[in-house]
Amino acid sequence: MKRYRDIAGDAGSDIAGQVAEQQARLRSRLAGVRSVVAVVSGKGGVGKSALTANLACCLALGGWRVGVLDADLNGPTMAKMLGVRGARLDVVGGGVEPPRTSLGVRVMSMDLLLPSDATPLTWDAPTQEDAHTWRGAMEVNALREFLADTNWGDLDLMLVDLPPGTDRLATVASVLPALAGSVIVTIPSEVSHLVVRKSITVATQTRAPVLGLVENMAGLFPGPDAGALAAAAGIPFLGRIPFDPLLAAAADRGAPFVALEPERDAARALARIAAAVRESLERYWQETPGSSW
Repeated sequence: MKRYRDIAGDAGSDIAGQVAEQQARLRSRLAGVRSVVAVVSGKGGVGKSALTANLACCLALGGWRVGVLDADLNGPTMAKMLGVRGARLDVVGGGVEPPRTSLGVRVMSMDLLLPSDATPLTWDAPTQEDAHTWRGAMEVNALREFLADTNWGDLDLMLVDLPPGTDRLATVASVLPALAGSVIVTIPSEVSHLVVRKSITVATQTRAPVLGLVENMAGLFPGPDAGALAAAAGIPFLGRIPFDPLLAAAADRGAPFVALEPERDAARALARIAAAVRESLERYWQETPGSSW
């Protein structure tokens, strides 16, 4: 049996060339995307995906051209929440046309590629041990393909909805040429804060700025102050989104909550957070010459 050290070069696979070609294609696809922002939590169950969907809708309502990449390959929800689940994927000009929501938000998700609700995403390997070893690398490659093979067109902003895990931001940052920033989500819970603190540390170690911390489900139960957490970490506090069952119901229907219920307290809070993100990005563009792709 040969070991890696016994093989000269790449054994004719041209892996380096394949990755370089794919990365060049990725840059070409993202040439019209002005900024990419990751939505991060580290802790599952905090409503990060619902926040991503509604931020996208708020910014689209404000006239921005927005796209959403669902980076949660094993638990994708963006297609469902944004109302494009089951949409047909057409190939145009060598790339996949992402379906658009009623507000014009472009969406790409693994959910659009899986044949049924019960079909999990699996990696083929001779043994489960091999599958576990290669899973991280395969997920990175799948994200790179999503970015490189999708006709994103001209966007003011692409939001990337990350899966739970404090390491996920570093994974996405390794794929993207640049990030304009990250938004971190928590809920009023000691357990959530414990994990989110680690996510904040990871986010501050990337080259992109942390745009701020959001507290979701505010008022659902008593808990620690997210504003104090943001202050201790030295990052902006973007605001609190009050718990609203209508927000979850709208996500289940694939309806834009912020457009259907604009007078609800939760919708107003989402609009304020979207405005703060927009202001931060506009300032970023002014302060970073050539910041667009």
